[in-house]
Amino acid sequence: MSAPLSLGPARPVPLSAVNPVAQLTAIVVVTVVLLVSGDLVTSAVLLTAELALLPAAGLTRPGDVLRRTWPLLLSALGVAWVNVAFGSLDGAEAWLSGATWALRVVALALPGILLVASTDPVRLADALTLHWRLSTRFAYGALAALRLVPLLAAEWETIRLARRARGVDGGRNPAAHVRLLASTAFGLLVGAIRRGSRLATAMDARGFDSGVARTNARGSRLRPLDGWAVAAAVAVCAVAVTASVLTGAWSPALS
Repeated sequence: MSAPLSLGPARPVPLSAVNPVAQLTAIVVVTVVLLVSGDLVTSAVLLTAELALLPAAGLTRPGDVLRRTWPLLLSALGVAWVNVAFGSLDGAEAWLSGATWALRVVALALPGILLVASTDPVRLADALTLHWRLSTRFAYGALAALRLVPLLAAEWETIRLARRARGVDGGRNPAAHVRLLASTAFGLLVGAIRRGSRLATAMDARGFDSGVARTNARGSRLRPLDGWAVAAAVAVCAVAVTASVLTGAWSPALS
C-alpha cells in the first residue's frame, strides 16, 4: 500500500518562512486578478510565476507534483474539452478559449496547493486566530478536517485492496468500475460522517464551543518578509495585466 499523502511539509521549505496569512492574502490578490481577467496572457504569466514557486514549496520531484495536482489537471482538461466541444466558437478560436479556461483553472488552484505543501496546518490555524481573529472553533475545526484528509486517502486504498482480496473487481468492464467507484465513495462518505460527528463531540467536550477566549502558546508573528511576499504578488499581477494590455489580449471576464 502506498503511503498516504501528507499535507504540511515534512521539513521546513523556503516558502514556509512566509506567514500563512500573508500567503492567503497573496492568494486573494491573484484570485481577484484571474477572476477579473479573461485572457490567455494574464493567466499564462501568473501560472509561470506560480510554477517557479514549486521548488520553494518543496515540490521538486515530478512525482510529488503529479500526486498533488492530477485532480487539478484533469479538471482543467475537462473544462477545456467542454469549451471546445460545446462552446459557441469554432476552429482556432474554440481551442484558444479552451486553453484560456484551462490555464485559468490551474492558475486559480495552484496557489492553494503551494500553501498546503509549504504550511503546517497548526501554524495556519494559529495565524488565522491571531491575525484574522477567526473563531477558534472554526479555525481548529478546519485544522482537524485537514488532518483527516491523509486518513481518508489511506482508507480509500484500504477499501479498494480489501475488495480486491475478496475477488470484487470490475475487470475490463467500464460500467463495473464505475459502480465499484460509486460504492467505494459511498462507504468512505459514511465513515467520514461518523468520524466527523465523533470529532465534533470530542471538540465540544474540550471546550471549543464554550465561548471563552482561548490563549495561544505557539504564537504567530508577521515579519517584513511577509509584506514583501504580498508586494511581490501584487507586482506579478501588475506585470501580468500590463503584458496583457500591451499585447492587445486584455479581455475583462465581466464585460
